[in-house]
Amino acid sequence: MSAITNHHEDLVFGLDIGTRSIVGTVGYRDKNKFNVVAMSVKFHESRSMIDGQIHDIVQVSKTISEVKEELEAKLEGVKLSEVCIAAAGRVLRTEVGRGEFSFNESTKINQEHIHSIDLIGIEDAHDKLRKELEDEDETTKFYCVGYTVIKYYLNDIEISNLEGHKGSHIAADVLATFLPEEVVTSLYSAVEMAGLYVANLTLEPIAAINVAIPERYRMLNIALIDIGAGTSDICITNDGSIIGYGMIPSAGDELTEILVKKYLIDFDTAEMLKTVDPAKKQISYKDIMGIAHKITPAEIMQNLEEAKAQIAGKIAEKIIELNGGETVSAAFVVGGGGKLEGFIKLLSEGLSLPEERVALRGAEVMNDINFEVENFKKDALYVTPIGICLSYYDSKNNFIFAIVNGERVKLYNNDKLTVFDAALAYGLTNEDLFPKRGADVTFKINGKTRIVRGTQGEAAVIQKNGEDAGMNTHIEADDVISITPSTVGEDAHPVISSLPEYDGKLTFTVNGDQAEYPKFAVVGNLPVLESYEIKDGDRIEMQSFYTVRQLLTYMDISGVDSVQVNHQDATLDTKIFNNFTVDFTYGDRMITTDETVPEETEDVRETEETPAIVKPEKKPEVSSPPSPAAEEKKADDEKADTATDLTIILNKKPLTLTGKPEYRFVDIFDFFDFDLTTVQGKHLVTDVDGHKADYTELLSEGAVVDIFWEK
Repeated sequence: MSAITNHHEDLVFGLDIGTRSIVGTVGYRDKNKFNVVAMSVKFHESRSMIDGQIHDIVQVSKTISEVKEELEAKLEGVKLSEVCIAAAGRVLRTEVGRGEFSFNESTKINQEHIHSIDLIGIEDAHDKLRKELEDEDETTKFYCVGYTVIKYYLNDIEISNLEGHKGSHIAADVLATFLPEEVVTSLYSAVEMAGLYVANLTLEPIAAINVAIPERYRMLNIALIDIGAGTSDICITNDGSIIGYGMIPSAGDELTEILVKKYLIDFDTAEMLKTVDPAKKQISYKDIMGIAHKITPAEIMQNLEEAKAQIAGKIAEKIIELNGGETVSAAFVVGGGGKLEGFIKLLSEGLSLPEERVALRGAEVMNDINFEVENFKKDALYVTPIGICLSYYDSKNNFIFAIVNGERVKLYNNDKLTVFDAALAYGLTNEDLFPKRGADVTFKINGKTRIVRGTQGEAAVIQKNGEDAGMNTHIEADDVISITPSTVGEDAHPVISSLPEYDGKLTFTVNGDQAEYPKFAVVGNLPVLESYEIKDGDRIEMQSFYTVRQLLTYMDISGVDSVQVNHQDATLDTKIFNNFTVDFTYGDRMITTDETVPEETEDVRETEETPAIVKPEKKPEVSSPPSPAAEEKKADDEKADTATDLTIILNKKPLTLTGKPEYRFVDIFDFFDFDLTTVQGKHLVTDVDGHKADYTELLSEGAVVDIFWEK
């Protein structure tokens, strides 16, 4: 066991969770060889999995625990905590996505660049799938469980490996594979219930191809078929790349069920009959009634011929479909189902290939696999379990979990996850994450457009693992995130007295007494006082005078005999400006401002030219000071009246902000049409002068701002 001791920290644990059995493999990679140091196989005690899908999570988890414990016993003290798994291609969906990136100048390409365009391609494929699902009215969530790059491009020229080359534009065509949420979730649940953490998730045909078809063979148009108990998984190679994945829900169990019904036996007995050595003359079994029977292997196979031919035909049809309507050059078969007598011949006929072009792959594809275990020999059964371990070296940690407001959410891990990603996965909307202003009021004052904005809401309160955090804070597996949603600010409620144009009161001397009178404005054709609340769309004209009619109306005086303005005879439409003198007479005597003249037959009447003033229900005291709220609103709008323009560089283009005395980062969205409601990348960049911006950060003239979705 010295190899285990020397490579303790390098050991990789892979689980092939199959329909009939679970195979556990532990090993390590040394240079170009993978060394298997421990293996364990356990069969399900009941039909807890059907067609590659877990039906009884508790029972599957129990079997996983047994495999884990047996492996740990063989490894002498090594505790297994992380595991690599693979999903069967049940309800599998694939899409080809395009990932590309342009540099400002010719740049030497490194692995980070390559990884980035791979991820962009995956996201593009995912976007295409989401669109298809919407068109199909399908609400199931699909997760990417594996991908392969079909082609890389350097400056639009196809190339096999980008690393080390220099260029200004790189691209990748990425074949991404997706499975429904319930398939992925059930696998994770069963594994975690057994006390294990998923280090890597891949797809079974991807795992199998890592062993069965080396890179040097992938220039050829080859099909790989992994025939298990519940599913037959397929992948196609050509021109050095994997060009397609597929699956049919027919495999070994379908044949076993035929024998169950034919011979009235249990499932395990039927499995024994199905896999009997063809060289035996006879085999004995008992049916469920306890009656003993004898049968020849030839008779058993004869009962399976029709079903075998149907499965082989379905596999051949799927291969031709995935290969663009044409047969492949050759086909390799792995898995226990391919071992059935006559199956390879049936498949070759379905593919219209010579029988020598369809082969069962086993020990001959394991030249780079070194078995350091007893009682196990190189076999086609172990291609997928070992391939699962090898997949760990290509891509790790496809998914992580985080806790958001007490609920666990699953995230596709691109090593750049932020609180924002977790919040979206939890289901928070853009309105929950970013503060919103209350409703604005837009109106015209003396012919000029004015906007009084609602107040800014409170930003979302975020904590990660008990400490304050922001939307761009990086997160890792099992982080605990608390998000108190943002709020919407109060709507704007401007009144006439809050306008800068409302600059005080008018002073008139009326019948010898000097007094102050509130200025008023005309909204439409209707005069209003300082307490009038401005509505959206109002057209306001501020007036610096009263007419005699309006003054009489305001003072509740009617039936006067004569009026003089500045000691000159006046009419009801004569205008009275600040510091003017007005004298009224009634019954040949002058009245004071404290008196109210009784109603007479000749009332002061409203005309279209000089409409009567609209008064509050209770006559305000002439000399009362403005309310504190009005003073505050007036001060705010006086500040707004000192607005200056501010020009920033947004995404390398100038943008001028107008209408305010100062500007904060969040104000940019009033001038920049940017969709925050739809996630268009893995990370939202919000930078000012090279650092991550706070949403309330003040902007300065010429600030360099970047706002975009990072792919």
